[in-house]
Amino acid sequence: MRARLDGRDREILRLAVPALGALVAEPAFLLVDTALVGHLGAEQLAGVGIGTTVIGTVVGLLVFLAYGTTPAVARLLGAGDRPAAIRAGIDGVWLAVVVGAALLVALPLARPVVAAFGAAPEVTEHAATYAGISILGLPAMLVVLAVTGLLRGLQDTRTPLLVAGAGFGANAVLNAVLIYGLDLGIAGSAIGTVLAQWGMAAWLGAIALREARREAVPLGLRLGSLGRTASTGGWLLVRTLSLRVGLVATTVVAAQAGTATLAATQVAFAIFSTLAFALDALAIAGQAMVGRALGADDVAEARAVTRRLQAWGIGFGVVVGVLLLALAWVAGRAFTADPEVLSALPVALALLALAQPIAGFVFVLDGVLIGAGDVRYLAWTGILNVLVYLPLLLLALLPGVDALAVVWAAFSFGYLGARATTLGLRARTGAWLRPGRAR
Repeated sequence: MRARLDGRDREILRLAVPALGALVAEPAFLLVDTALVGHLGAEQLAGVGIGTTVIGTVVGLLVFLAYGTTPAVARLLGAGDRPAAIRAGIDGVWLAVVVGAALLVALPLARPVVAAFGAAPEVTEHAATYAGISILGLPAMLVVLAVTGLLRGLQDTRTPLLVAGAGFGANAVLNAVLIYGLDLGIAGSAIGTVLAQWGMAAWLGAIALREARREAVPLGLRLGSLGRTASTGGWLLVRTLSLRVGLVATTVVAAQAGTATLAATQVAFAIFSTLAFALDALAIAGQAMVGRALGADDVAEARAVTRRLQAWGIGFGVVVGVLLLALAWVAGRAFTADPEVLSALPVALALLALAQPIAGFVFVLDGVLIGAGDVRYLAWTGILNVLVYLPLLLLALLPGVDALAVVWAAFSFGYLGARATTLGLRARTGAWLRPGRAR
């Protein structure tokens, strides 16, 4: 039994460690933008905060292109049908292309959307510039998500790591040159990121094409499969929408509290995104391993993987939380020199640090249930969780309170606590364990 557990742990690490690098590279794009733009001034930093919230919301809503594709591919791989697994991934890529092309129509909406946040006029102007340019990279990001989902389902997390690492390096160099070398300011930050995103999409698209040709898988668009893929992703879309409502509401409340609070929240969210994606590496392993186990009709293995992942998630959350707490009073200097923002940040980061074990538990079980295809439950409880969170968040608008502290206490313990409760209750049942090649 001990040997089996050791082997299972090694498999978790084999998938999670490269996924960790790739996932950290994604929000590291945001960290680079935040750090470089932050030294332009608090108004520019706050503008990036709103712009990245808008773009991140769109990409986050469509993350099912990866999270829906991974378990579908993994189940077919577990059932022993690799060509069908790759075909399922190609269907996801086609959906990404169609949705990405449709999103370009939204370009004129960038300014009115960021204006709805109610920030100061100069902050809104910077946000509109950043969001308007960044929209051009959305189709590329969706292709990246879809191909990444295909590769994860095939139990390959190393290739996405390689591509993400190269994209991060290119983004950092391009942003530095465009922001400061060519003096393009916030526009240069957005342009550099868009160029890096299209480079990543071209690279991963070539890899998907190679895999399809190797298995003689047809590449044509199948309308029936496209519809089924979109339908499967519908529940994941609702689940993700509830998450984004929580994040957007946090930004809106912070904006009402003032520019310094909004700028500090942007820095805290940039750090949270990095930590959250790092914890999500274990969730990626869960998606792939649980999907493959259920595809092979091995319910016992799916349960055993879940138990091990819970232990890994809580333990990793403790380690990450201790590190963040140690850095809470100095980390802000990497992002801004504004004294008001720097004085506010430590409380937010300390609260976030204390909640990391909860976050580790939440992200792991979220990945497990996605891998099992239990997306309807995730959708409905996602709505419930945000309904619990919003009244707590609105307490930050009461007169005389420390708005930033209330925002991050509500987020760290109210929202993450609600998610931990609903996910933990589900994991204790067997209703999510549905074996077979189809979910």
